Amino acid sequence: MPRLVASNLTKEEAEKIKNPMSTKPAGMDLQNGGEKPQEKEEAKPDLPRIVVAEFVGTAYLVATIIGSGIMGDNLSLDDGVALLGNTLATWGILFVLITVFGPVSGAHFNPVVTLTFYLRKEIELPQVMLTMPAQFVGGILGAIVAHGMFELPAVEFDGKDRNTNGEFLGEIVATVGLLVTILGSIEGGAKATIPMAVGLYITAGYWFTSSTSFANPAVTVARSFTGTFAGISVDSFGAYFGGQAIGFLIGVVFCQWIFAKKSIQDAFGTLVRQ
Repeated sequence: MPRLVASNLTKEEAEKIKNPMSTKPAGMDLQNGGEKPQEKEEAKPDLPRIVVAEFVGTAYLVATIIGSGIMGDNLSLDDGVALLGNTLATWGILFVLITVFGPVSGAHFNPVVTLTFYLRKEIELPQVMLTMPAQFVGGILGAIVAHGMFELPAVEFDGKDRNTNGEFLGEIVATVGLLVTILGSIEGGAKATIPMAVGLYITAGYWFTSSTSFANPAVTVARSFTGTFAGISVDSFGAYFGGQAIGFLIGVVFCQWIFAKKSIQDAFGTLVRQ
């Protein structure tokens, strides 16, 4: 039987003749049962749980804001003492809600935050379209529940007038600061501190902004359903929504430039999801 002439073979071909299994067939992975490893598909968001988490979280947030305001007002004739109680309760509930619902939905509880993550391409439009209504409806439910706990009429559209130029500016400042707090923590690799950071920022905002730092359209609407300490009149929507919108635009661009290190042009491009 004629011998193969090794000199006419490449080193790789000779190795294959001596040990046919020394190389893997194209497209195969011997360590995985001969099957080509499948690329992991990007996990799709669990929309039902996300929507419920945002609904429940916003409801609890508003119930706490309004309920603690009622309690503080009942226990003290001093508005400063009532505001202090309102502040501490809000700080506490923000820390808890962001901690427990953060892994589920991101714990936005705020259309401004949801839109920010949409513009940053971190969530998609279907999630935005389902989450934002849940935040508004959840907030309104929270106001009704707070009234029920203190045996007040379900709704009272008799909130405080908060429509001064100072409060308009206060909402711009509050909204920019909220986005700086959240995105600065994320880009700085300090995600674990966000529950405390947001709680502390809103606590400070209660006291250093004339608007008491709403910075949240869903909470603003919900607080118009109460005439108690934390209430806001419908006539004040213009000042608050206007301030929140401007703060949102400034905050997104600023954070994309300073934290994400984008150029000024690219930072502005984020506003159109570029």
